[in-house]
Amino acid sequence: MGRIITFASGKGGTGKTLVVANLGVAMAQLKQKVVLIDADIMMANLGLLLGLGGQKTTLHEVLAGKARLSKAIYNGPQGVKVVPSGIPLDGVQQVRFERLKGVIDELASKYKFLLIDAPSGLDRDAITPLTMAQEIVLVVTPDIASLSNALKTKIVAERFGVKPMGVIVTRATSKRLDIPGDEIASTLELPVLATIPEDPEVRRSAALREPVVTYRSKSPAAREFAKLAAALVEASPADSESSDLESSQ
Repeated sequence: MGRIITFASGKGGTGKTLVVANLGVAMAQLKQKVVLIDADIMMANLGLLLGLGGQKTTLHEVLAGKARLSKAIYNGPQGVKVVPSGIPLDGVQQVRFERLKGVIDELASKYKFLLIDAPSGLDRDAITPLTMAQEIVLVVTPDIASLSNALKTKIVAERFGVKPMGVIVTRATSKRLDIPGDEIASTLELPVLATIPEDPEVRRSAALREPVVTYRSKSPAAREFAKLAAALVEASPADSESSDLESSQ
């Protein structure tokens, strides 16, 4: 069984999807079997950031019972696998969230790492991916609103028996208005796994629909993603023999 990590935030705008995309690609660069799943059914963006917009079969069709999971797995940059959600809202009413557990279990049986991009907030759509993870990583910006909402997300996850492993701070600057990393760690009672600086290359790479870890691998943000990817790989057990689910598309 692979390692299932859900990336969550209490509010939008923290860069959670960007973190999942870049971290997953950075781990694939280290020759890891990694699959990313966009569990944000209503506000899907993961596929767009990885240049996979407009795919015919997505997680929407799988959760609606209209397609097999293997049809919704696509090749992303550097060999990372991606299960995107659909951009159009057509057919969302047919999605059955109870099917998500089967999807996650199947992916975790085939890949070493399963990174889940969860919706922001604490409604049903956001809580469902939290309850299915082994661990969660909180993604925050260094401001009081983000920190407050992250604390609520942590409390909810713990009530469902999910272990928060740490926090990633994004859009960090040297400005005095930023909440310091040690204060974030103390408030959330979690280690800061990485601090991703505000980096203009991130915005440029997103506009080009390419991860910053491949677009500008020497940029400050890309270096931080690479360091975190290496730390996660080093902290995980050695690969077991398993075969990937392959998309026929």
